[in-house]
Amino acid sequence: MFSLNVPIAPAVDRLAADLQSKLSGFERVRDRHTLVCKRFGVADVPDRVASDHRDGSGGTGPDASPGSPAAGPSPPKPDALDALRQDLHPLLAGTDPFPVAVTGIDVFDAPASGSGPVLYLAVESDPLIRVHRRLCAAYGAVEGIEGDDYTTHVTVARGGNPEPGVVAGLVDAEFEPIRWRVHALDLYDPEFREVAATIEL
Repeated sequence: MFSLNVPIAPAVDRLAADLQSKLSGFERVRDRHTLVCKRFGVADVPDRVASDHRDGSGGTGPDASPGSPAAGPSPPKPDALDALRQDLHPLLAGTDPFPVAVTGIDVFDAPASGSGPVLYLAVESDPLIRVHRRLCAAYGAVEGIEGDDYTTHVTVARGGNPEPGVVAGLVDAEFEPIRWRVHALDLYDPEFREVAATIEL
């Protein structure tokens, strides 16, 4: 339903654009770039919102808790968004703005989902990993790509049949690390490909 993303520095988009001419053989080249902190599915919508939607009471039950799976039909998207935003604020409270850096290029030869290979910009940020783990503790982890399997990255291209030399040349490319400071996280709606809410740190 939503993902919590780190806003990308303009220099990251410029780097990805500079790489496009070297991506021969890849099936899909990303025109929008994201750095995902955590994904949220329908089951992650807090119980109280689903219950309120079903019974129309508008109240908040005493047993509601962040990350509780919602039984029955899921609430309308605006209600789900509002619930996630409310639950994320206390979970992110005390998180100071933190540094992030794109330091290289790497590849997932056999990604956990979707077509491979996946060429990506490697990201370093211990504070981002700590935020991810905190959210996984509250909401659970998507198997294969979150929790212990979480790799901070920005996908550039995927799929197809690029020549091994093309991939090796990209992975071996050197550039000055791109560093920026994260002051907010964005709740992203993939259906409309837009930021649905921003949570300031």
